[in-house]
Amino acid sequence: MKATTLGALLVIIYTGMMAGADGITKFIAGGYEAPQLFALSAALVVLMAAGATRVSKGETLRIHSVKPMIARSVLTVIAAVAFFKAFMLLPFADVFLFIGLMPLIAAAMSGPMLGETPRPLAWVALGIGACGVFFLMPGGISGMQAGHFWAFAAAITGTASMLLARVIAQVERAPLAQVFWPNLALLIAMGAALPFVWRPMSFADAGWIVGYAVFLFGARYVVAEALRLLPAYVATPLMNLQFVWMVAIGMVAFGEIPGTGTVLGVMLVIASGLWLVIEESLQRKKIDAQQANSAAIAAE
Repeated sequence: MKATTLGALLVIIYTGMMAGADGITKFIAGGYEAPQLFALSAALVVLMAAGATRVSKGETLRIHSVKPMIARSVLTVIAAVAFFKAFMLLPFADVFLFIGLMPLIAAAMSGPMLGETPRPLAWVALGIGACGVFFLMPGGISGMQAGHFWAFAAAITGTASMLLARVIAQVERAPLAQVFWPNLALLIAMGAALPFVWRPMSFADAGWIVGYAVFLFGARYVVAEALRLLPAYVATPLMNLQFVWMVAIGMVAFGEIPGTGTVLGVMLVIASGLWLVIEESLQRKKIDAQQANSAAIAAE
């Protein structure tokens, strides 16, 4: 399977897992504080990553890109708390507005961080995707509240964390380490605050947190591989397919019926993501053809 196709497939799987995790976050946020969700779930993810390392051949938790990993871990903690607050204070559509802006943020950051400046057609696709996101919030941005600022902070830090994952992946292939260390940082930070906010939990709520940890572990493992195969400005628009999953979860779990604007927005977001994948695939084919021609000329 070609790198672009495999990367796109992994992103689609990632979006489904993250949508499930976000749905649990919104559910838990109504009755518990952020440290209780993240300390418990991060502990489970750390254990799963450590266990997977033992049974996987060639996998290790050792990392050579120490400084990028430290920065990624800190940003992961900030993004997790910010998204928790955003889901607690805002409906899904409002939070998704800022999640949908993450491709544009990634495009702005990918130049200085990764040296991956998007081509002109990619900027057009990113713009179409952003327009689609705005359809998801018919009221516009005039009614911004504290939750919107939390969501914006989450989008900035979350995007930077994902880009750092690609920085690390370009140097070394360590997907389990990319899961383990940010979650260990989350466990330490949230564990320190946990005694001050702890509330007794029912078995059902504890089960939801276990489910959250499983989704998060799978998603972060998968996205580390996806970001190794795809440029950040291609992978992040595809992550907007999470909207489709969330519409389904919103209808089933929270009784949220999507309006016409939501459906139109999702269509535009999906179209822009597919455009970027196709454009990237054609560009890679062009580069491969040029390299083949150069090799043929050199051989003559």
